[in-house]
Amino acid sequence: MAETEAERFIQIERMSVDQAAGAFVMVAGAIGSLLLVIWQSKCHCKVNLCYIFSCERRPPNEEEMKSLKNQAKELKEKKDSKKKDANSGETPRLVPKSSLEPEPEIVSP
Repeated sequence: MAETEAERFIQIERMSVDQAAGAFVMVAGAIGSLLLVIWQSKCHCKVNLCYIFSCERRPPNEEEMKSLKNQAKELKEKKDSKKKDANSGETPRLVPKSSLEPEPEIVSP
């Protein structure tokens, strides 16, 4: 059977605007998640995007790791102390406004 050149290629229908937008979002999300994994890793990495954008990330040294650990510990203590303060006090009572102040009378002219 002799195949013509048009039959050898896969023919794809034209995309609608919403399909093209969905494809763009999926590709951008994939690239973004890849960059997030790279930048969150603890290894030395250098990214160069066509000489337009370049980024270099180095892992923190021992001193920076100690200071980060201390900062995390302080934030956790602060959060725990706020929880204790909130739980230790009495719950405020709601008082209707009408019992505090009488409503003003409206006088028609």
